[in-house]
Amino acid sequence: MFIICKNCFRPNTRATVMKLKQLLDVQLIAIAIIWLFHVSGIIGILYGNSQWFVAATPINLSLCFFLLLLVSWKTSGFVKIAAMSFVVGMVAEILGVNFGYIFGSYEYGEALGWKLFGVPLLIGANWTILTVCSAAIAAQLYDRLIPRIVIGLGLMLLLDFMIEPIAPILDFWEFEGGIAPSQNYIGWFLVALPLQFLYHYWKVELKHWFAHHLFLLQLLFFMILLLQINTLQNLL
Repeated sequence: MFIICKNCFRPNTRATVMKLKQLLDVQLIAIAIIWLFHVSGIIGILYGNSQWFVAATPINLSLCFFLLLLVSWKTSGFVKIAAMSFVVGMVAEILGVNFGYIFGSYEYGEALGWKLFGVPLLIGANWTILTVCSAAIAAQLYDRLIPRIVIGLGLMLLLDFMIEPIAPILDFWEFEGGIAPSQNYIGWFLVALPLQFLYHYWKVELKHWFAHHLFLLQLLFFMILLLQINTLQNLL
């Protein structure tokens, strides 16, 4: 005869609840931090020292990358897709900058910091952020693979459309002739496609909303910068 105590499973349940609470606390703090930084940047650009806040964009990007790693690194498959996105993005950009392959003829400025073969390391971080955030949003909207990939690609291209016109003004990068060619967007599609596929193939399931907030804030941030393009041209 077996006797099962009604309290037998309470320690495990308590431990699970405590772990979940700690995880939620970290996520909420991370979300609060990126909102603080992005909103401060938006207000600063609109009403304060625009040049200073624009120059701080790489710091903001570095912080976002670190927080994304912090809240996601325990998620199954996340480290693989993060590393793959970073490496693939860097290799594609190095080929583009040095040989004109994939994206067209362009070069990076000095605003994004340390470079490897002419490409800032933060660009690799940006590829990771965009891949993970867009795929996480797509995964919330659809269960099927193809719609997820299509939406993820669309979100990545949307953000790139927002950034391209102001990138030369911010000294991020500049294409030959001053305007991003159609080859750039085709290249983005071709590089992002396997990354979006791998995210879902590896069944990465982020149990938080940090990625959603981060993508929304980056989109909002660069939309406002785009609206302020004429002012920024005069200041920078």
